[in-house]
Amino acid sequence: MNLFAYNTLNKEITTNMRKCARCEKTSQMGGHRILLRGHYNPTNWTRKYPNLQYATIEGKRQLVCTGCLRTLHKAPHKVVRGKATAVAAAK
Repeated sequence: MNLFAYNTLNKEITTNMRKCARCEKTSQMGGHRILLRGHYNPTNWTRKYPNLQYATIEGKRQLVCTGCLRTLHKAPHKVVRGKATAVAAAK
């Protein structure tokens, strides 16, 4: 995947961030202190990336996070309040 795109209007190179096509989830910076070698080389920040997978949505191949992928594959269910119990009681 090409992460750089050439903008012809402004004549500059822009970066495309990896994000979910549905919910636009991107990476996040997390911050607790990680001690690698005692007190000599502490690192304070880590970047956490979403679990992006390629999926075909509406005929296009897109990057989608696994939370949205689960939601896409769920069977749609109909919730009708009051009517479902009334139909079952009438039979």
